[in-house]
Amino acid sequence: MRAGILGCGYVGIELGRQLTESGHEVIGVRRSDEGIKTIESAGFDAVQADITDADELSVVPDVDAIVFAASSGGRGADAAREIYVDGLRGAIESFGTRENPPDRLVYTSSTGVYGDHGGDWVDETTPLDPTTEKTQVLAEAERIATEVAAEYGIDGTVARYAGLYGPDRYRLDRYIEGPVTEGYLNMVHREDAAGAVAHILETQLSMDTVVVVDDEPVSKWEFADWLAAECGRAEPPKRTKAERLDDPGLSEAARRRILTSKRCSNERLQASGYEFAYPTYREGYRAAIEAYRSD
Repeated sequence: MRAGILGCGYVGIELGRQLTESGHEVIGVRRSDEGIKTIESAGFDAVQADITDADELSVVPDVDAIVFAASSGGRGADAAREIYVDGLRGAIESFGTRENPPDRLVYTSSTGVYGDHGGDWVDETTPLDPTTEKTQVLAEAERIATEVAAEYGIDGTVARYAGLYGPDRYRLDRYIEGPVTEGYLNMVHREDAAGAVAHILETQLSMDTVVVVDDEPVSKWEFADWLAAECGRAEPPKRTKAERLDDPGLSEAARRRILTSKRCSNERLQASGYEFAYPTYREGYRAAIEAYRSD
């Protein structure tokens, strides 16, 4: 299989490594010189192109599968629309109109599209209720990834990621120092975020959507206390949602995030045969904890 990873960043690099190690040919696509060097350092081919520019995408060789794993870099809804909606649609059209179009597309989305469910469980059958402009954009992109891709004969799958963590993204101080606002954490280690997509491609799974999250959503307070104990620190200060919402300087986007609570199920991914490298945060944070304690 030859796979093209468009927006080959935090997860894409790990995905490229895994696919390459499994004997597949991988092409990572990034816009910046630094991004290209990172891909090449990871051991697979790189093509420099702006994934939102169809003309530039024309230099990317034909592939059997596309993974659209771009990030808007934490910018607002307009930037997200340019990448996730316009860029994704353009990429599908660019590759779909070729003489040898790809068979598969995987678009990496976010569990943020669910909105608030009061701490209840959600899965692939749960109706979407995006509450911010950015998550509304992500929901629109999900439709493009399946419906528009199908118009070109491409089998599209949405991999709906929970909160990513891993090397360079453990954020220990946030939870060890506090204060920690109540709510649930739904997480997946970078290795499993990439591994799930590799699994979808290698097993040729045909499903519109799959939630990519580990086995155990956890209360933020419980997680923070566990992490502090493992790091040899006192339990951090806590605050309720009401206390956090009383902050007059709180942005509207932050307010909506605080009011959003859910627990995400990985039952469909588990049933497909995927085996997690890090089934819970306990395994996933072990390396970070050991590094912290050794400092």
